[in-house]
Amino acid sequence: MTASVLVADDQALIRSGMRLLLDSAPEFDVVAEAEDGADALVKARTHRPDVVLMDVRMPRVDGVAATEQLMRFTRPPKVLMLTNFDVDDRVLDALEAGAAGFLLKDLCPRRLASALRTVLAGGRVVSPEVLDSLVRRASTTERAGGEGTEQRLAQLSGSERRVLELVGMGLTNAQIAGRLYLSQASVKTYVSRMLAKLGLDNRTQAAILAYEAGLTDSGR
Repeated sequence: MTASVLVADDQALIRSGMRLLLDSAPEFDVVAEAEDGADALVKARTHRPDVVLMDVRMPRVDGVAATEQLMRFTRPPKVLMLTNFDVDDRVLDALEAGAAGFLLKDLCPRRLASALRTVLAGGRVVSPEVLDSLVRRASTTERAGGEGTEQRLAQLSGSERRVLELVGMGLTNAQIAGRLYLSQASVKTYVSRMLAKLGLDNRTQAAILAYEAGLTDSGR
């Protein structure tokens, strides 16, 4: 089944480039392009895309504000945020607004297609470069007086630690349930307990911690 995609970026060259990348993957169909967040909202209402590739920084309405509005749709699309910078202070804002991922614009076609498949399946994707910048910030804060990562992880049970590892890999609750042979209700309970013990607000923060602790394949 073909997934419909809306590309929102204020630079026509970037929009054309993203369309070209997706043309190499027959499972995706670019149904519209938007030049800013306001235009993206109009096009999203008209075309009802499955996923929106959204630039973070655009005139009039930026990508974060547009994502917040998209999440209010009856059937909101998945949103993958795009940026030119590996250190972007809007990363957490975008993810908290409801974006399913955050990627650099210079990614290859295979990586873009993989990211789209992941978010369409309900997962989250953050490019390693962006994730690494978030980890560096978190490490700086931790050294300034926060509790050490290993001390925090020591609070987790074996099952909670395994769930944290899989959350860090971007798996959804359904995927984690299949991997660990658990019910989705049990996974949801483990995730809630894990977040509470670690003092985290959401899965994105958990994924960053998992990466920093070396629990994921791409971690240190």
